[in-house]
Formats: sequence, structure tokens, C-alpha cells
Amino acid sequence: MRKAKIVLAVFVLMLAMAAPSWAAMSLKAGHTLTPEHPYHLGLVKFGEIIKEKTGGEITLDAFHSSQLGSERELIEAMQMGTVDMAVISTAPLAGFTKSFLVYDLPFIFPDSATAHKVLDGEIGQKSLADLDKIGIIGLAFYENGFRQVTNSKRALVKPEDAKGLKIRTMENKIHMASFRAVGANPVPMAFGELFTALQQRTIDAQENPLPIIFNNKFYEVQEFCSMTNHFYSPAPLLMSKAVWNKLTPEQQTIFKEAAVEARAYQREELAKQDAAFVKQLEENGMKINQVDHAAWLKAMEPVYKQFEKEIGADLIKAVQDSAN
Repeated sequence: MRKAKIVLAVFVLMLAMAAPSWAAMSLKAGHTLTPEHPYHLGLVKFGEIIKEKTGGEITLDAFHSSQLGSERELIEAMQMGTVDMAVISTAPLAGFTKSFLVYDLPFIFPDSATAHKVLDGEIGQKSLADLDKIGIIGLAFYENGFRQVTNSKRALVKPEDAKGLKIRTMENKIHMASFRAVGANPVPMAFGELFTALQQRTIDAQENPLPIIFNNKFYEVQEFCSMTNHFYSPAPLLMSKAVWNKLTPEQQTIFKEAAVEARAYQREELAKQDAAFVKQLEENGMKINQVDHAAWLKAMEPVYKQFEKEIGADLIKAVQDSAN
């Protein structure tokens, strides 16, 4: 009996040693958009996967609507290790590593499938790897989808229809140059000020993906929505390198796998919302129109040459070749 007890005790000890030993960890993740947005849905899904695969030892709380700060503040907080994770648009990341500038070029991707092919492939993964040198780990590319133009003046079909429009853009030099190329007057403005500016008609137009247009009720202050698809908006899922280094190799593998699984879910949710919001925007009185994409691309094409030296002609060509 005594020998059996010893054998049993040794067996239990071996099982305990073989089982993963997780350090209990509660992570904070932030983004700047609403809780209905696919950014948030993707973060919640990621947290669910992590919790399940670590047996509940690692959990994640997702904070929406800039509760943990603006995108630039989130980047800096991850560098310091005070915020664990975030979903960030590529525009502010370009201020830290220039390889992300290429994704700001107008019409660089013709459709979502092509964007996914490039971002999930060698070029996109190299962009994520570049973040290591600034203290951030890039796990996967979520997305905010294609950006559309809304305005209170007229339907935009050809690029010349945008002439004279005062349009709010992000503080992004490529975006601003692209709208100057079609004769519009870009005005960089904080997103929090945008609805009031549109309502008071201090600006005529803005550009954003459909989930942002709908969830922020821009249909209340804008009459027209033109399906320009002028910029595609990738949004990397990022993690503080300081926090990443606290994970075991097994945990790091789980995080990478969970990021890919959550990425597929996040993109599916965005596609569903895009399809639903066209109809819902129309139901709320917004006039939706299609555009001459070839004409818009031709009008904005000089921007490629303008930023070729800064981005790198080889990188632009590599993205274009991969997209074909």
C-alpha cells in the first residue's frame, strides 16, 4: 500500500511538471473607436481565445472610445509598458517607422482580398517586425476597411466634383496631398471635434470607413456618401514588447495563434457591418452613390511620385507587384 501511494505521488508530480505553468496575468488593451466597432469585437474575441487557451490564467480587458488615450498615446504607453495591447491605425505608426507609409497611398489596394494577401504575406509581416525596434510587437493586421467620402454639398462621381470642398482628414501628409490633387481643401482636425464642425458647416466633408460614418451618426449632418474606396485602413493588433517578454515561449505561441484566429473574425465582422451600413445609411436619409474609380486613381496618382523618395520606390513596387 505504501509503495502504491509513493508511485501515485510520483505520477501526480510528473503530471504537474508536464502541465503548462502559467503566470496569472490581467492585460489591458485599448483603441479609439466605439464598442460596436469591429476593432472592439476583435479585441474581445482575442481575449476570449487567450483566456480559453491559458485555462483562465491570462485575461484581457478591452477599453474603447479612447478610454486609455489617443492612438499616439497608446503607442507611447505600450513603449513604456503602461498599456499592454492596442489596435492602432497605420497612420500614426508611420511617425515611428516609415515602412507603414506605403499603406497610406491612395488606391494602393483594389479590394480587401488583395489587401489581406499583401498584409498577411511577407511585406506586411516585415512591417510588423519593424515595430520591434520601437519596443512594440506586431501580432496581426486587423482592419478598418476602405474609406468613403461624405459631404453636405453634392454627390461626388468624378474627382473634379471634389473641387473646393473643405474636407476633414487625419493629420496625414499623404492623405492631405491626395485630396489636394483632386482640388479639395483638406483640413486636419481631431476626431472629437468633427461632428460639431460638420453640423455647423465650418467644413463640408469628411472621409472614413462606413462603420465610423454610421456609428457616429454622420448621416444626421451629411447628405451624400460617395463610395470612393480611396484609402484602405489596416489596423495592426499590437503588444508592448516589455509585456511580451514576460510571456513564456508557449504563451507567445498561443498569442500569435490567437491573433490570427481573431483577425479572421474581426475581418468578417467588418465585412458584415460594411454590407449592412450601406442600407442603414440610406434608411437614415443619406444618398449613396458610386464613383468613377479609374478617374479618381488617375487624379491622385501624382502623390505616388511625390512621396516615392520618402517611402521607397522599391517598397511601393513590391506592394503593387504583390497586389497583382
